[in-house]
Amino acid sequence: MHVRTPVGTRPVRIVAFGAALLVTLLAAPAAHAGPLVDSVTSCDNRVVEKPFTRWADFANYVLAPNGVVENRTDWSLADGATVTPGNESFYVHDPKDRASLALPAGSSATTRAMCVGIDYPTLRLIARNDGSPASWLLVEVLFEDWGGNVRSLPMGAVTGGPRWQPSSPLPVIANLLPLLPNLRAPVAFRFTPFGPGDWRIDEVYVDPWRHG
Repeated sequence: MHVRTPVGTRPVRIVAFGAALLVTLLAAPAAHAGPLVDSVTSCDNRVVEKPFTRWADFANYVLAPNGVVENRTDWSLADGATVTPGNESFYVHDPKDRASLALPAGSSATTRAMCVGIDYPTLRLIARNDGSPASWLLVEVLFEDWGGNVRSLPMGAVTGGPRWQPSSPLPVIANLLPLLPNLRAPVAFRFTPFGPGDWRIDEVYVDPWRHG
């Protein structure tokens, strides 16, 4: 099977910066639950898929909350982000899917909280950019510190062109705080285009236990 080149991910000074920042943010713990802990759903009984096998990625993934983006449910959309007709071209989740998420310049979109393991989980999505090739898509993880405050850290920056392609696996910055049972952490993910791009994203998946 032909393996297509994935959408690029800017190397990561971004991730190195995020890891250093995480140490600083977590320096003064205080046990207090915040909105991510309060809103996260069960960590168990989730459907495991292998959506990226055609690109030689045989890891187990679960969908982020409404990661297929068939409607607005479980997404917080800002400044022009909207669900739009037209699925990603590979239909990796379901051939019946018919929509994706449009992210014009200046917009952003954030998933609802989900739980992940703290041992370097990864995120992967399918994306395209119909705007300037100089544009890139910032992916951030939102998490809570010990005081229940929601913080954000950059995971990476996706680059791409007008054809749907999978991103590279993006590492969720470790080690996130295990605020849930069984060393799980509540997180959400935010997507923000930079530059004069016109981004579309779909099929947002998380490998929540690092290929476990």
